[in-house]
Amino acid sequence: MSETGSVNRRKVLAGSGIVAVGVVAAACSSSSESVQVAPSEPAPGAAATGSKGTLLAAVADVPIGGGVVISDPPVVVTQPKAGEIKGFTAICPHAGCLVGAVAKDEIICPCHGSRFSAVDGSVIAGPAEQGLAPAAVSVQGTNVVLA
Repeated sequence: MSETGSVNRRKVLAGSGIVAVGVVAAACSSSSESVQVAPSEPAPGAAATGSKGTLLAAVADVPIGGGVVISDPPVVVTQPKAGEIKGFTAICPHAGCLVGAVAKDEIICPCHGSRFSAVDGSVIAGPAEQGLAPAAVSVQGTNVVLA
């Protein structure tokens, strides 16, 4: 009953699965134009850690009431108040996407709209149910580094 080159249910389902995976991957990798990524950082990495002392950003590049998203290592550096530097993982606990921006003391995930506090990483709005884990950062001179 099968002919060479014919389309069967298995081929259709396999093709649909491949397309679905591509769509999900594209959605999770999309970003908004308001993304602030530290200059000269490589493409997003899978690991949430880096070496102690890894340069993340210049303090001057971290806006007060905002922050920067570093893709590798995936860390968000925020400055809720002048001179108060905080660090959190940049990986959203909801679906594993890299968060996209920090504005008005909120860290925003572009994938599904979760919002987190730039002060303590807690969830402001879901769908994420867990906050962003803290990342150990410190200021060395004029730079923010992993502690």
